[in-house]
Amino acid sequence: YCILFLQRRGAISYDSSDQTALYIRMLGDVRVRSQVGFEPERRSSHPYLCIDFRTLHSKRVHRLLSFQRYLHSSRLLRGIPQQMPLHILDEDYTGQARCMLDKVGNWNFDIFLFDRLTNGNSLITLTFHLLNQYGLVELFQLDMVKLWRFLVMVQEDYHSDNPYHNAVHAADVTQAMYCYMREPKLAKSLTSYDILLGLLAAATHDLDHPGVNQPFLIKTDHYLASLYRNTSVLENHHWKSAVGLLRETGLFSHMPPEDRSDMERDLGSLILATDISQQNEYLSRFRLHLDQQNLSLTSASHRHFILQMALKCADICNPCRPWELSKQWSEKVTEEFFQQGDIEKKHHLEVSPLCDRETNSVGNIQIGFMTYVAEPLFAEWARFSDTRLSQTMLGHMGLNKASWGGLQQELSSASEEADPTTAATKDGDTAGTTEGTSSKEIPQGSNVS
Repeated sequence: YCILFLQRRGAISYDSSDQTALYIRMLGDVRVRSQVGFEPERRSSHPYLCIDFRTLHSKRVHRLLSFQRYLHSSRLLRGIPQQMPLHILDEDYTGQARCMLDKVGNWNFDIFLFDRLTNGNSLITLTFHLLNQYGLVELFQLDMVKLWRFLVMVQEDYHSDNPYHNAVHAADVTQAMYCYMREPKLAKSLTSYDILLGLLAAATHDLDHPGVNQPFLIKTDHYLASLYRNTSVLENHHWKSAVGLLRETGLFSHMPPEDRSDMERDLGSLILATDISQQNEYLSRFRLHLDQQNLSLTSASHRHFILQMALKCADICNPCRPWELSKQWSEKVTEEFFQQGDIEKKHHLEVSPLCDRETNSVGNIQIGFMTYVAEPLFAEWARFSDTRLSQTMLGHMGLNKASWGGLQQELSSASEEADPTTAATKDGDTAGTTEGTSSKEIPQGSNVS
């Protein structure tokens, strides 16, 4: 992969020894960097230039992209409460969900259980609760019907068919964002506007995610890649989709136009910060601020930057959760990678890094992700906010990394026992003596370089 990625030019500068940048590049390739203005996405105006990723999954796809939703006759009345009631299973489940919301600030909050207790409406229920808990509905004079409709539409525009990038992930990120905003440094500094913006950005940060990554969209000449000139393609789409729903519901229509414009711009700034290809840029800037000790949370621009870093942490905090939660997320994100790889194989495309289920494993992908992406970020976050929560997250990540390492070792041992040729070669009994056998014919595992 070093040779392949060194031939490309993008947002990150690195040499072959920079394994962190290489791993980040494997997760989200950006080939062209350019400034993209705010151009609204036109429904149904962009033809599919090559592969339509929505039709490639083996299971039936029930929805179109959000900006094409009006083509569905069944969605003409979308967002109206009578069309999409939030049925709770029974009073016992409702009561348990309410009990969980009393502990929504706990780091071991089980979002999977909460989603079951709310009958798949974890994002709506959680976001509404947090907005109400902070008093933001009353403070910003939000119309309850418009707010409810907006949240219903946000949850609806996440793809439930995605193993990872779905509404439950958005709810999990929103809960993590809430935990970070409750940290002492932020709790005493953030304004109500900051909190509203942070919660909305967390809830919408992956809106309408297609379940494939940016390199896939670029190499298939997808119209989204063309629209955003191969630059933060998914993040731009999430942002514009969120703005579209805000405008459609008129959630902030009672505000002055300049305030609405500022809200949309700041929302985009937070969502665009989640682009993994810009990880090193944000991390370097964060580290420089901490080294120079010049972060001032009385400054609106510095508070906004910390919100960006908090959202970045919330977006990739899965390795920092307790093992029973972290493991589920790891398996889900890896399955989404592998599904993309299956599509690429089916259509004779080059399989993206980390997406080949035959040469990668959950453990190796997670160990690489923790080493090159999560650990550097959360180490700096702990420097900024040296609290019990930060130490808890680092502790969980260390234990989770060790657990994946142990599982990988068990798999490797089992593989060697099942393949006597490998064991013999390892002992030196047959190395270089078996004619017609090369190292390429021996299973090599899936270590991330």
